[in-house]
Amino acid sequence: MDLKNAVCIVSGSASGIGAASAVMLAGRGARVVVNYSKSEGAARETLAACEAAGAQFGGESLLVKADVSQDADCRRLAQAALDKWGRIDALVNNAGATKFANHSDLEALTAEDFQRIYSVNVVGAYQMVRACAPAMKKGGRGAVVNVSSIAGKNGMGSSIAYAASKGALNTMTMSLARVLGPEIRVNAVCPGMVDTKWLREGYGSRYAAIEARYRQGTALGKPATPDDVAGVIVWLIEGADLITGDTIMVDSGMHMGLNPAKV
Repeated sequence: MDLKNAVCIVSGSASGIGAASAVMLAGRGARVVVNYSKSEGAARETLAACEAAGAQFGGESLLVKADVSQDADCRRLAQAALDKWGRIDALVNNAGATKFANHSDLEALTAEDFQRIYSVNVVGAYQMVRACAPAMKKGGRGAVVNVSSIAGKNGMGSSIAYAASKGALNTMTMSLARVLGPEIRVNAVCPGMVDTKWLREGYGSRYAAIEARYRQGTALGKPATPDDVAGVIVWLIEGADLITGDTIMVDSGMHMGLNPAKV
């Protein structure tokens, strides 16, 4: 897909992987919809970064507040792109939620925790695809990238509810890829540890020890940056014309398990 003048919606793009993806897409010439639900200040910083990155192409970007767990907000977010530019070419489902909870403590999560996490990570992604698919179909070509997690493959991560939701997102990626082809490709990226403010704050004092184990135990020995993951997301939109229904691990080899040569 030629990204020059392509219209790309990135949900949850106030910070982290979403912000990095939005800015990288803008730098390729895309017209980007920056989305947030709470962090307006950070989202405006992302918007400004998108406009600067895409200045040579006109720097057109749009800021839209929307909660993807609400179907009406998803439809309004898609319509905002259509109202401004008349098309939607790509969707990055990055908005996510979790609760940091020890996996061994089964009392740490409630039914409400599961419902809240699933409402964003799974239902929200589905609703965004549903809202954008007609415009992509009409345009004859589209790409969706769901930001999942290695937690959906190995059952680890910030909580059992989060891991389960990402496993569901991986399965849904395949289901959507089947029914939306040939016009629309649907893929997922599964990052391992990503050095973000969100993760550092979530793990708190445990972050340093978790990072050390990650560096010691993975084949490539380092966490990702948001730009590392964004690079794969942009490639799946721009250059992966025959790839659909796939989940790409961006995890320094974590999905292979511990590296016996390093432990």
